[in-house]
Amino acid sequence: MARSIWTGTISFGLVTVPVKMYSAVSRKSVRFHQLNKATGSRIAQKRVDPTTGDEVDYADIVKGYELAPDRYVIIEPEELEALDPKKTKTIDILDFVSLDEIDPIFYDHPYYLAPATGGAKPYRLLLEAMRETGKVGIAKVVIRQKENLVALRPMEGLTEDSPPVLGMATMIFADEVVDPKRIDDLPEDVDINQRELDIAEQLVESLAGPFEPEKYTDEYRNQVLEMIERKAAGEEIAVQPQVEEEAPVPDLMAALKASLDAVRGESAPAKKPAAKKAPAKKAAAPRKKAAAKK
Repeated sequence: MARSIWTGTISFGLVTVPVKMYSAVSRKSVRFHQLNKATGSRIAQKRVDPTTGDEVDYADIVKGYELAPDRYVIIEPEELEALDPKKTKTIDILDFVSLDEIDPIFYDHPYYLAPATGGAKPYRLLLEAMRETGKVGIAKVVIRQKENLVALRPMEGLTEDSPPVLGMATMIFADEVVDPKRIDDLPEDVDINQRELDIAEQLVESLAGPFEPEKYTDEYRNQVLEMIERKAAGEEIAVQPQVEEEAPVPDLMAALKASLDAVRGESAPAKKPAAKKAPAKKAAAPRKKAAAKK
């Protein structure tokens, strides 16, 4: 059973909705520790002053913002505390916008919101109102002493039997998104002829289908876990050296056609074996004329 990690209220206009927040994801990364190869002991991380080589006690560590190499502004804990956002328990909806106006790059971490005691009706009312209007609520909320920009939206149909729920995703602020103009390697003007575009569109359409998230798995993580199990059982893993070969520059049109033919071949229904033809009947011998009556 999932446990709530935050409780508070959603506020829009004069309406308040008591809610509980749950994490919507459970990361499944494989984590490793650093060990001493000779002894197998786990390495301890120590805080050391590089100028003296002495270990520094945690109580003697302060925060510093680097202005230039080896030049810092020291910030005291109480100075940061004075700037902490007001510790409220309210998700204040500032605006309602259309879902298709938000580029996915702005989404950060997803959560679920469930109604708390006494909040079932206003919770469902807000969920249904946003679903009917196709709107997303943009709000601010303080979580763990940090002010977050968040998006609230109705979610349903994640699985066949999943109930409708309010989703909340923390968002990236606009000044945190890197402008693509800063990427030097993006092409400026590239000529594409209509024939290439037509085939590329056909390839996209032939690969198009409904989004089924369960189709996609982390193959690398599965392989790492499988290898760990094999090594834990005493099996030695033989690693084959990989030789990198320089791939030839493909002909774009030929690659598009080959890709389209391959997809069409996979999607084409298997042909039924041709029915065996029945052996041809021998032509009936011509009937003798009945003897003429005398």
